[in-house]
Amino acid sequence: MGRGRPGDHTVRGDVPDRGNSRPRRGSRDSFGHPRAARVADLRSGGATSGGAAAAGSVRLPAVDAKADYQLGGAYPPPRGVRVVSRDRTDTPAVAGYSICYVNGFQTQPGRLPWWRAHHPRLLLRDRSGVVVRDPGWPGEVPLDTSTRARRQTLATIVGRWMRRCARTGFEAVEPDNLDSYSRSRRLLQRSDNLVTARLFSGQAHDAGLAIAQKNLADLTRRQRLSIGFDFAVAEECAVYAECGSYRAAYGRHVIEIEYSDNGRAAFARACRHQGGAWSIVYRDRNLVTPRSARYVYAAC
Repeated sequence: MGRGRPGDHTVRGDVPDRGNSRPRRGSRDSFGHPRAARVADLRSGGATSGGAAAAGSVRLPAVDAKADYQLGGAYPPPRGVRVVSRDRTDTPAVAGYSICYVNGFQTQPGRLPWWRAHHPRLLLRDRSGVVVRDPGWPGEVPLDTSTRARRQTLATIVGRWMRRCARTGFEAVEPDNLDSYSRSRRLLQRSDNLVTARLFSGQAHDAGLAIAQKNLADLTRRQRLSIGFDFAVAEECAVYAECGSYRAAYGRHVIEIEYSDNGRAAFARACRHQGGAWSIVYRDRNLVTPRSARYVYAAC
């Protein structure tokens, strides 16, 4: 989804196809995760490790190309648009570079029954067994990345979606909600989501797709290269003063999304500061199509 921060955004439904002792030096990786567990994750599940070397054959979106963000429904892109992001249930844009949106770390609104029926153990639950819901997006449930087996199962599911994206003509994928652990009531750890992201990167690169980081602005360049992210989709970085973090990690390989419910000032500021560096899109929060009176689009 076009997440940004909590709000009233709605999107199309998902469909089936997310001790106190000091550790010894070298016992944990750069994510703070035990090395042995991470290596085991990466050596099983049928995907490459996801590092930057695996992405040698993928194509990235052109730097500073005019872009559009169409997660609320597909429509003919405005004149001059060369990069379009759409939900995985839609088809790619006819011309230009197409990015496939998947909700990698949470359920999509309306799809909880499918997860309950097919993968109930992947739904995050509290210690009483009650499903945990995203407080800002109550229609979504974080997916459980806390064990190696669950991470691998989730990567298999999302990998299947990614392969379908590739078959239908998308050139990249953006898995949403990398920061779901921050809304998990401390039931998930950041390191678990980063290891899961690396599994996703392996699946994407194996399918010939580039992969974008979505959310979690504080990844370093070293971390994002280790995970295998190729570029970033940065929502509201002008509003939350995060654009510098994305620049440090990705250089100019960033697509910035600003939303109209924050007012136009953040978009104008982004255009002044980053308009010549990377793609900047201004959209309504619900990402509706031009048929709606609430549709907003601009780019710089």
